[in-house]
Amino acid sequence: MAASKEHMEQYLGDTPDEDLPDMSSDYWVKRIPKAKVSRGRPKALTPKVSTTLRLDPDVIEAFKADGPGWQSRMNAALRKAAGLGP
Repeated sequence: MAASKEHMEQYLGDTPDEDLPDMSSDYWVKRIPKAKVSRGRPKALTPKVSTTLRLDPDVIEAFKADGPGWQSRMNAALRKAAGLGP
């Protein structure tokens, strides 16, 4: 037995494989809950669309000058200019 697996002997001992329970049987499938894994933040109801937009440098600098969140502020200004509301 490999040295990396010697620690397993304390749990398995001399138990032959046929004595181990079949974890895929209906008995165990019904009793062991499936784990739901969710990674990252939840999906938005109306996701943003990535696009390329060419703007004058002074416009970008004016929004960036107010600090973090400049893209959201620019989005709000564009919505207002388009008459879409807040």
